[in-house]
Amino acid sequence: MRLHSLHVTAFGPFGAPQRVDFDALNAAGLFLLHGPTGAGKTSVLDAVCFALYGSVPGVRDGRGLTLRSDHAAPGVPTEVVLDLTVGGRRLEITRRPAQLRPKKGNRAGFITDKAQSWLRERDPGTGQWQALSRSHREIGEEITQLVGMNREQFCQVVLLPQGDFARFLRADAEARGKLLGKLFDTRRFAAVEERLAELRRTAEQQVKQGDDRLLALAERTAEAAGPAARDLPRPEQRPGDPGLAAAVLAWAAVARSGAVERRDLAACAVTAADGRRAAARHVLEEQRELLRLQERYAETRRRAAALDERRAQFEDLCARQDLARAADRVAPALTLRDTAEREHRDAARLYEQARTRLPASLADAGADQLAERERGIRQELGGLDAARRAERRSAEIAAERAALDREARADEDVRQDAEDWLAGWDTVRQRLQERIETAQAAATRAGQLESQLAPAAARLAAARRRDALGRQSDGADRHLRDTRDAAGDARQHWLDLRERRLSGIAAELAAGLRDGEACKVCGATAHPAPARAGAGHVDRDAEQRAEDAYGRADEARAQAESALSQLRQDHAAARAEAGDASVEELAELEGELRRDHADAHASAGDMHAAREELARAEQEHARRLDAREQADRRSAARTSHREAIERELAVIEEELTRARGSAGSVEEQFATLTRRAALLAEAAQAVRAYEDTAERLKSADGALADAAFRAGFATPGDAARALLDHREQNALQDRIDAWQAERAAVAERLRETDAAEAAAGPAAVPGRAQAALDAAERVQRDATSAYDAARDRCAALARLGRQAEEEARRLGPLRADYERVARLAGLAAGTSADNERKMRLESYVLAARLEQVAAAATTRLHRMSAGRYTLVHSDERSGGTGSRRAGLGLHVVDSWTGRERDTSTLSGGETFFASLALALGLADVVTDEAGGVRLDTLFIDEGFGSLDEATLDEVIDVLDALRERNRSVGIVSHVGDLRRRIPVQLEVLKGRSGSTVRRRGAEG
Repeated sequence: MRLHSLHVTAFGPFGAPQRVDFDALNAAGLFLLHGPTGAGKTSVLDAVCFALYGSVPGVRDGRGLTLRSDHAAPGVPTEVVLDLTVGGRRLEITRRPAQLRPKKGNRAGFITDKAQSWLRERDPGTGQWQALSRSHREIGEEITQLVGMNREQFCQVVLLPQGDFARFLRADAEARGKLLGKLFDTRRFAAVEERLAELRRTAEQQVKQGDDRLLALAERTAEAAGPAARDLPRPEQRPGDPGLAAAVLAWAAVARSGAVERRDLAACAVTAADGRRAAARHVLEEQRELLRLQERYAETRRRAAALDERRAQFEDLCARQDLARAADRVAPALTLRDTAEREHRDAARLYEQARTRLPASLADAGADQLAERERGIRQELGGLDAARRAERRSAEIAAERAALDREARADEDVRQDAEDWLAGWDTVRQRLQERIETAQAAATRAGQLESQLAPAAARLAAARRRDALGRQSDGADRHLRDTRDAAGDARQHWLDLRERRLSGIAAELAAGLRDGEACKVCGATAHPAPARAGAGHVDRDAEQRAEDAYGRADEARAQAESALSQLRQDHAAARAEAGDASVEELAELEGELRRDHADAHASAGDMHAAREELARAEQEHARRLDAREQADRRSAARTSHREAIERELAVIEEELTRARGSAGSVEEQFATLTRRAALLAEAAQAVRAYEDTAERLKSADGALADAAFRAGFATPGDAARALLDHREQNALQDRIDAWQAERAAVAERLRETDAAEAAAGPAAVPGRAQAALDAAERVQRDATSAYDAARDRCAALARLGRQAEEEARRLGPLRADYERVARLAGLAAGTSADNERKMRLESYVLAARLEQVAAAATTRLHRMSAGRYTLVHSDERSGGTGSRRAGLGLHVVDSWTGRERDTSTLSGGETFFASLALALGLADVVTDEAGGVRLDTLFIDEGFGSLDEATLDEVIDVLDALRERNRSVGIVSHVGDLRRRIPVQLEVLKGRSGSTVRRRGAEG
């Protein structure tokens, strides 16, 4: 990868557009990037990283530094353009971060532009640029694939931060492992370790679960085996022990064999109990049969004696049955006579009731006389029908006259109400129209006020932001002055300490002198008068602390400047939007507009109601006019109708006067005559019925007397008393049949010989036989229960045994897998005895990479140290016994002493060129690891101030040797000697309007 040019605009400290021609710098092979502190040397490297990866290096990016230049004009966009060749392709990358810009036109305020990226490629044939992509993701993937490194690797390999590698030399194994893990991406090996550990835990859990299931089956087996299993020794193995399965299976087999033996003994006991129960049951059945026969014979004798006692009752029943059969021949005559007597009594009662309602002159009249009188009244009723209709019409006419009066009064009310309402119509209509016009004017005013309200509210909010940002800007300005003063004081303190240290550097060098050893300055082996540290001597650690304090103070100053710039931009935008008016004035104006708008909006809201009310009033006006006209038309029609019914009523009244007679009305006269006719008809019918029923009763008495005589009864009363109904005759016959059937059954049972013989023998004793059977059955049940329990226990033990064998078969492969995975996991984690170095897999890979880095670094370290130092890798555990990593040790071999020592014992200058050699070696190894992409441009940031002139010459020669493969190296440093030694320079100058770059040396 070779850089050709870099264009930056409004980026970091560079307010104006700047261009860096890397082709001119690369031609020299070795160039210097220098400038005063804070000018923006590192920002050049940040721009390169931002162009490639869309972000600046992680440490600086993590401090929250803004990419937007505080010196740039508001309308100038922040942009970085990088021209480079990578993978044989000429590419141009343009990136713009997300940034604020002023709104277009005359509008106040800012809007945020999204981040943008462009990637172009130059056609080698035509030399024309062709657009490839504008996608952040696609450009990032393309660059990462071509370069072969992610951002972290690029920043470590191309932008060599010497401070990081100095710390790497002094760090413990854990810190080295984290850095190497990022650079060489050994996460897959750590993932393998974790995966193996997870597989081991899973396999172990599966084995323990299987063992738990086996032990659960053992517990169920012990429970199924019952008390007999208590004497068997249980397996002593625990879950996870290798011999647990075999022990459980053996213990279960012993339990099953004992259960089978107990089941066979129980079967023999059941057979013997069955025989004893069968013999006892046979004896019980014989005694029960003997008892039955003896009881049957005794019962038969009792029934025979009872029949003899009821013989007289049987003969009485037979005689009564004969009388009842004779009375059956008289029953029809008795029924006929009773019916005739009942009908005559009913007719006589009705006859007496009719006579009491008749007039005295008709009390003894016959049926024909009463009928003749009824016919005369019926004829008179026929003449009253026309008068009845006329009377009903008279009532209807009266009702019509009353209805006409009510309608006349109602129409008069309607007419009067309409007249009253219509008198005020003009006033109501004018009032509603004025109300609508007022609401329309208010709506227009509300619209005007609403268009003024939003700008007033926005201006008020901007004024509040303006005042708040003004106060914040004042505070930020004071903070910036404080941070500038603190940074100046820290820098002066650091320079003072540095000057004091340089003044007493002889004492510091003398502290390392040893008799017989050559002096690093003059080479003498005798040291007669070594320098001594004076009062107030400053060592390297104090100087480093002061430098670190100055770095922190300068960083705080930069942050304060950035914050103040942002606040000023926001304050200017708010001031442009709010103007010079105060918050109180704008708030009063906004409140007045809001109140006026609310009043106008409330007034305008009445428009719809007023229009609806006017529409309803107009509808009511039309309805009132129509009601008045309808009332007038109905009044005229009623006048003509009233005259017609008055004439009809006069004619009807003359006819009714003649028809009513002395009665109050025709209907009353008609009802009176109707009641008289009905009474006469009822009386005539009662007389005829009384005479007919008396004749039928006389005939029925003669027929009854004749039938009783023929049936053999002295009087009809004797026949009536002997008569029985069908139910009573059936009951009598049932009693006779039951006596005869009982007599036949007793005679039959008296002829049985077995019952008589049983009665002659000794009495039966079934109780003793039942007791003997109960005892035998209890024994048989106990034996059967014991056998069933033993059989079920054997079945349960067999089933559990099969389950245990199946579980043991499944557990075998699981245990084998666990042992294999456990060995692999222990080997990868460094805990296995097979891992002699107790080194984790990731550490082993990193140790191999570190060994390659140490070998590559030693090639350059030999030359820088004049052959004195060699970097070697160590597999021993570092950091004491508590260290978690082994194999990441890094030592330096001093050829002058022949001893190997830790890299943390190197001096400041030695640490610098050792870390530089390490960085260059690491760059070579990481490049090969990432795919061998050629890196033609490297940058080395700071650290040269700690070298003496001879060592600096060696370092420059080593860096200059990198040009052998057409590689260029850029050194970022403040050291003045480097300006004399490196002619080609890129100088960064800072000013009040921002930093600028210029190239010096060669043709520049």
